[in-house]
Amino acid sequence: MSTLVRAMKHNTKLRAIPIAFLGLIVFAPSAFAQDAAPLSVDEIAYSIDNLILFLSAVLVLFMQAGFAMVESGFNSAKNTVNIMFKNIIDLASGVFFYFLIGYGLMYGSSVLGGFLGFGGLGVSAESPDAVAGNLHPQVDFLFQAVFAATAATIVSGAVAGRMKISGYLIYSIVLTAIIYPISGFWKWGGGWLDQMGFYDFAGSLVVHAVGGFAALAAVIVLGPRIGRFGGSSTNPLPPSNMAMAALGVFILWVGWYGFNPGSQLAFAGAVNADAVMLIATNTTLAAATGTLFAMLYGWVKTGKPNLSYTLNGALGGLVGITANCDSVNNIEGLIIGAVAGVLVCVGMELLENLKIDDAVGAWSVHGLCGIWGGIATGIFGGHPLVAQIVGSIAIPVWAFVTAFVLFKVIKALGVLRVSPEEEQAGLDLSEHGVGAYHIAGEEA
Repeated sequence: MSTLVRAMKHNTKLRAIPIAFLGLIVFAPSAFAQDAAPLSVDEIAYSIDNLILFLSAVLVLFMQAGFAMVESGFNSAKNTVNIMFKNIIDLASGVFFYFLIGYGLMYGSSVLGGFLGFGGLGVSAESPDAVAGNLHPQVDFLFQAVFAATAATIVSGAVAGRMKISGYLIYSIVLTAIIYPISGFWKWGGGWLDQMGFYDFAGSLVVHAVGGFAALAAVIVLGPRIGRFGGSSTNPLPPSNMAMAALGVFILWVGWYGFNPGSQLAFAGAVNADAVMLIATNTTLAAATGTLFAMLYGWVKTGKPNLSYTLNGALGGLVGITANCDSVNNIEGLIIGAVAGVLVCVGMELLENLKIDDAVGAWSVHGLCGIWGGIATGIFGGHPLVAQIVGSIAIPVWAFVTAFVLFKVIKALGVLRVSPEEEQAGLDLSEHGVGAYHIAGEEA
C-alpha cells in the first residue's frame, strides 16, 4: 500500500482530493462550453480508438531512433553520420512516397486476382461515423506509414560502411512506394494470401521479413566490407559504441508496444482491452526468452556472455511474436521467443560462414525470425498451417527477388558502392563532409 493511500485512510482532507479531482473532470467542461452537447458513448469509444492508434503510431515512429542507435553502435564511428542520415531519410521518404504511391497500392481495389491493389493519390480527410471501431483515414495512414518506414530502415544497418547515399535513397523510395505495399496488399489489403487464410497480425512477414530479405539481397550484391573476410578466416570489425547499441534495443523494445498492441486497431471496450493486454504480455515474454536463449547460446559458443548475440536475441524474440501475439497463450509466447533467440545466433553464424557481410544481423533478426513468426502462427496460433507456410515463402521470395534486381540496377547505374579509398576514410567524410565526433585539440 502506497504512502499516499495510507495517508488518505487517516486524513479526511486527503480523501477529498480524488473526489474534488473527479468533480473537476466532470463539471469543468460545462463551465467553458455550456452549449456543448454531452459526448455519446459512441463518440467516446471513437475518440479512444483513434487517439490510442495515434499514440501507437508515435511509438512506432520512435523506433527509428532505436534503429539508428543500434546501427551506429554496432558499426565504426567513422560511419555514424551516414547511418543517422539514412535513418532520417528512411522516415521522410517512407512517409512521402508511401503517401503518394504506396498507400493506394496497399489498400486499393483488388486487381489481377488479388495480386495488386490500385487506389487513388493520397489519403481521405473525410470523417467516418463516430462509432467504436471506425478509424479516421488520416490516423490510419499515419500508422501504416511508419510501418513502411520501419521496413525500409532495416536495410540501413546491414549495408553500413560501404553504400553510396544516392543509391540508398533510390532503394528507400522504391521499397516504400512499390515493394513493401504490393506484398503488404497480399495480406492486409485483402489480396490473395489473405483470401487463402494466411495470417500476420502485426507484420513478422509483411514488415520484418520484407526488410530482412531486402537486406540480404543488398549485402549479397554489395559484397563485404574491406577487411571483413580474408582467405578462410573471418574478421569481426569492432563496434564503436555498444552502450548506444544497447540503448537502441531498449528503445525498440518499448516502441514494439506501438507495433503489436497498436495493431489491435480498436481499444474501447472490455474485449479489446483484454486483447491488448494479452498482446502486450506475449510481446514482453517473447522478447525476454529471446534475450535469455541468445545469451545462453552465445555464452556456450564463445565462453563468455556475448552482448551482441543477447541484444539481437531480444529483437529476434520481438519479431517472432509479432505475427501471432494475439493468437497464442503466454507459454506459447515464451516458446516462440526462445526459438527466435537461437535462430538469430544460428543465422548470423550461417551468413558469416558463407562470407556474407550483414553488419548488424538484419537478416537473422528480421528475415529468419520473420519466417519463424509466420510458421509459428500456424503451429501455435490455430491458423491454417499450409497458408502460413505459403505466406512465409511468398513474401520473403518477393522481397529478395525484387530487391536483388533493384540493387543490381543501382549497381549498373554506378551509384551502389563507394570506392575503397572512401570506404577506408569513412562515409561520414566521403559522403557528407563531416564527422560525427569532434575530439578536443583537433582542428574543426
